Amino acid sequence: VPAKTYDTGAYHEPGPIGILFKIVHAFLYLVQPNSFPQGKKKKKKIGIMLARIRDFFLVPFSQEVIVNMLAIYYEIGFIVSAALGLLFILLLPLVGLCFCMCRCCDNCGGEMHQRQKKNADCQRSCFATFLFVASFIIRQVVGVLCAYAANQHLTNQVRGAKKLLNSNFKDLKIFLNDTPAQIDYLVSQYNTTKDKALSDLNSKYFDLKGFFKKKLYIPAAIRDTKEALENVSVSVEVLQEGTERLHANLTDVKMHLSNTLNDSACSAAQAASTCNIIRNSLNQLNINANFSGLPGVSSQLAKINDVLKIDLSSLVQKVHFLTGFIDSQYRQSNFFHNIKNILESVGSNITTFTKTLPVQKILADLMIYLTQSEAYVQDYFPVVEQYDFYRWLGCLILCCMVVLILVFYYLGLLCGTCGYDKHASPTTRGCISNTGGNFLMAGVGFSFLFSWVLMIVVVLAFVAGGNVEKLVCEPFEEKTLFKVLDTPYLLNQHWKNYLSGILFKNPNINLTFEKVYSDCKENKGIYTSLHLENLFNITEFLNISMYTEDVALKIEHIQINLSKIILLDEIGKENLVNFSSSGIEGINFAAYLTEINKSVTKVDLLSFANDLEARADQLPKGALENALKGHANNIRMIHNQQVVPLEQAMSTLNQSIRLLKRTSSELAVKVKNVISAVDAAQLLINNNASLVIVQETKKYMGTIVGYFEQYIEWVKESIAMEVAACKPIANVIDTAVDIFLCSYITDSVNTFWFGLGGSSIFLIPAIIFAVKLSKYYRRMDTEDVYDE
Repeated sequence: VPAKTYDTGAYHEPGPIGILFKIVHAFLYLVQPNSFPQGKKKKKKIGIMLARIRDFFLVPFSQEVIVNMLAIYYEIGFIVSAALGLLFILLLPLVGLCFCMCRCCDNCGGEMHQRQKKNADCQRSCFATFLFVASFIIRQVVGVLCAYAANQHLTNQVRGAKKLLNSNFKDLKIFLNDTPAQIDYLVSQYNTTKDKALSDLNSKYFDLKGFFKKKLYIPAAIRDTKEALENVSVSVEVLQEGTERLHANLTDVKMHLSNTLNDSACSAAQAASTCNIIRNSLNQLNINANFSGLPGVSSQLAKINDVLKIDLSSLVQKVHFLTGFIDSQYRQSNFFHNIKNILESVGSNITTFTKTLPVQKILADLMIYLTQSEAYVQDYFPVVEQYDFYRWLGCLILCCMVVLILVFYYLGLLCGTCGYDKHASPTTRGCISNTGGNFLMAGVGFSFLFSWVLMIVVVLAFVAGGNVEKLVCEPFEEKTLFKVLDTPYLLNQHWKNYLSGILFKNPNINLTFEKVYSDCKENKGIYTSLHLENLFNITEFLNISMYTEDVALKIEHIQINLSKIILLDEIGKENLVNFSSSGIEGINFAAYLTEINKSVTKVDLLSFANDLEARADQLPKGALENALKGHANNIRMIHNQQVVPLEQAMSTLNQSIRLLKRTSSELAVKVKNVISAVDAAQLLINNNASLVIVQETKKYMGTIVGYFEQYIEWVKESIAMEVAACKPIANVIDTAVDIFLCSYITDSVNTFWFGLGGSSIFLIPAIIFAVKLSKYYRRMDTEDVYDE
């Protein structure tokens, strides 16, 4: 089935900031370690809680009260943490107010007098170190940098979210646009099945007639034997005539060569040895194979011709008549017409069924809704970016509050440390040291002013972000959120299964959010994911058995009478027996093969001519040399004109003789098999012709039904796994919940309050150390004086 690839990868990798996200997740686990119980564990735990509550209060409670108390139990970590935050918000400004009033009364370190102590330098160093460590933690470890990174990360993700949104909309459009094409493809493939069935109707039907042809076959050995005998007869005649003519020509060549070698020129010293060599080789110019003594095969050929004249043609004609008669009987039985009507009826019903489905209308409505949603998102996304800028600016201001306090502390440490003179008395301390002390007290003042504001933001973000993480993001990742949504009678007190109640108006159908999401996650077809068989069942509609029942009944009543046909009478059988005793086995195959394996001449004439011409070149130039070269050319001409045709005739004779030798050993068995097959076929025609035809027709019907069963199984598998594969729907859910809500927003918000809250907490020890340390840097009004 044609399928499209989708662009959206519903997976988010946060990058280096992911380490902070994991730390925050670990902190939330400490705050709320309880996971939402499911199934039997849920019932058991609720039962235990109910018993404990009733035993403790000794009074019964309503179900709503019990549920609320259980909710408090699961939220106890957040409740305690939020209560501590509220306590911080209330107490810290009150403590700051009291601290200021106390200092105004020259108490709580407000008196500008410092007593001299021996360990003053040690105390000053410890307070400075502790303040630096607290400020460092506020700034880097869990402080303002963590909050700023989370704030910037959220802004960056919001800016890049448009591309992810467009990718999801694009995938959904591909999903809606390709679904009709996939359905049309499934319907069109029915034509492939139908064409295959029609093709078999015109080919496998003839296999039915071939059932009789296989029973009544005429062995090709009879015709092959006749052809082989004819080839043997012709080849032997050609070889006998050719060898006689070749022998005469070679004799003439030897005589002329001998006369040439008797010339006086051969008596010369330079030519004598060469002429003697040539003279001694003349005996090689003779024929080697002798075909004149081979026996003829005319008697065997005559018997074969007699058999073919009488029996073969009549039997073939009867077989052709029989198959033609079967063909006409089948045409009259309307078998083909019924099969074609079934094929056309099924195809017409499939087309009608697909047109009646409201797929096009539903998809068109969804496409309109999708287009409107995309336009809405495109229009309001700049507004989202604008509001995100305001949020980013507000969070940046909160971070700047902490930074301002840190600036005062660091300036106080810097000025106090650099300007401190250990030889100066408290009343004579320098301006730089005094300024450092003032910076520290300014940091303390701003800490009291800002810390409660920061904690309000932290508590609100903690309650919202922490609960979203624990109640939405973690259950979504573990799929327990879907189990909660699938709880019977939860979303609708009258419906057991909410999703099936919405889609099919039947809440008893077992259709769950978890199963739909899992199937879409695996990219299964929407037909399987949403159990659309409850709306229209493809299997019932494509049940071909309801179309074939009538044809099966008609097949049972097919009657064909072939009893008057006689395939082979007794005379024909007798002639076939005569063929098996035609005398082929009496041929002297050894004599033929002996002569065939010989060469035509004792020496290769081409080699002899080449050697003769080479020796002529060794002689002095003159008439003798030219004469010998002329004889060489004559020998070559004899080879080309006479020896080559004889070799071809010997090859034909070799093939024919070997075929006859092989056939002679099997001839009697083949004739016996033919006669047995004729008798069996005759018995079948007389008694069981109609039964066999019905059986063969049922086999063919089974083949046709098998094609449609394969088609139906393929359609079901394709619809279940490939047609309208709903991966884009799962991607939209993952994008909305896992990426946007959890990865982009919740993780960033949680990391922001984690950093800001840590900074606010560490402001308390920083206030204490800064107040203590400022006493050592500021210029005092009075000091202790010791007399000698």
